[in-house]
Amino acid sequence: MRTLLLELMDEHVQSKNPKLMLRRSETVVERMLCNWMSICLYQFLRDSAGEPLYKLFRALKHQVEKGPVDAKMKKAKYTLNDTGLLGDDVEYSVLNLQVLVHGEGPDVTPVKVLNCDTITQVKEKILDQVYRNQPYSQRPKLESVALEWRPGSTGQILSDLDLTSQKEGRWKRINTLAHYNVRDNATVVLSTVMHTQSFHQHQDSHDEKNALLEDDDNTFHLVRPTEEMDEVKSKRGSMKDKAMTKAITELYLTRLLSVKGTLQQFVDNFFSSVLGSGSALPPAIKYFFDFLDEQGQRHDNVDEETLHIWKTNSLPLRFWVNILRNPHFILDVHVTEVVDASLHVIAQTFMDACTKTEHKLTRESPSNKLLYAKEISSYKRMVDDYYKNIRELIPVSDQDMNTHLAEVSRQHTGKLNTQAALHQLYHYASKYYDVIIQSLDEDPAAQNKQLTLRLQQIAAALENKVTDL
Repeated sequence: MRTLLLELMDEHVQSKNPKLMLRRSETVVERMLCNWMSICLYQFLRDSAGEPLYKLFRALKHQVEKGPVDAKMKKAKYTLNDTGLLGDDVEYSVLNLQVLVHGEGPDVTPVKVLNCDTITQVKEKILDQVYRNQPYSQRPKLESVALEWRPGSTGQILSDLDLTSQKEGRWKRINTLAHYNVRDNATVVLSTVMHTQSFHQHQDSHDEKNALLEDDDNTFHLVRPTEEMDEVKSKRGSMKDKAMTKAITELYLTRLLSVKGTLQQFVDNFFSSVLGSGSALPPAIKYFFDFLDEQGQRHDNVDEETLHIWKTNSLPLRFWVNILRNPHFILDVHVTEVVDASLHVIAQTFMDACTKTEHKLTRESPSNKLLYAKEISSYKRMVDDYYKNIRELIPVSDQDMNTHLAEVSRQHTGKLNTQAALHQLYHYASKYYDVIIQSLDEDPAAQNKQLTLRLQQIAAALENKVTDL
């Protein structure tokens, strides 16, 4: 990887555009670096950064779900993302459900939901609460459970669509708890689909099947899509409405700021865990950043800003932003689209903090820039101090790094499928066999280790290639 990085560096420096190095993942070595960083930072993620990330995710999920979320439009009243903001004012109230889980004892679990929630959203919240101590992958699947409401002596199966669903023109509204008139402190039963089907076969009529099979594109939840005639009318009054729209947008910005304020502590804690240096810093980061500093001194056109960009491209943008955008890569959780939209804003703020560019804010600036306008300067200082502190740490020698990598390998023995990796590696090598052999023949270091001969022997053993051994 070091050899390939040196070649990539020389290529970018000679092309007079060194700042573009490591920005993408178009080369083998860029992908190797991403995997190398991931393996070397895994323990740090488990010991230090994982918990703040999980708490940030949980806080964000709780904040989003405490208000209405349109199941069809994927927009929420409480969010950080203005494009995912539910603009319409939806009337709703909080309901406390008493949940019985069929076949798992008499215990009742209280669960908070909204009366505007769809039945699927209610089931998601119930599963989250009932199985809160279990990883997401080990919980019952959403489609495997049914929700039964017991307002009296007989139960009623609740579903998103059935014969009682309300129609508005060609649109059909998805059922909510308010639609079924479910009240506060109501008792509901979460049961398996098989049990429900056998117990309530009288509800499984031909007409109801048809209702469930109707075109999903004609359904809506909280906000009905604009009809064609409405669009024509809106175009006529578009100029008149622009000022009003802008005023409404600014009004909603206060809601974004309110959500941001609630989450601020969790965002700060995650950033601090990632950008803190000291004894917990993985040796790979110090070793690799020193490598970049050393190589930067070899080239005349590599200044401090370029080194800053190289470090940013190799670690924060290549690793941490990816983790922040996709917490389910390392945590056994489910990230909904509305939560993902807010994570995108936090990740963008983290990316902005790692750049040297100063963005001048105006009233036309994206809302995420305006949201974190006060914090971005302190975040930028955190990144600068992080790079500075790493530079001042005691260097990690090649021997120490090799010892550390050997320990990392030992910790993961048996967890990685080396046979599958070798098979994929050889499949790649066989496609470019002649080119690789030629390159090895021209490389003095490869000649000293007889790599050409060894590759030919492997090829002969695996494919009975006719080679001149």
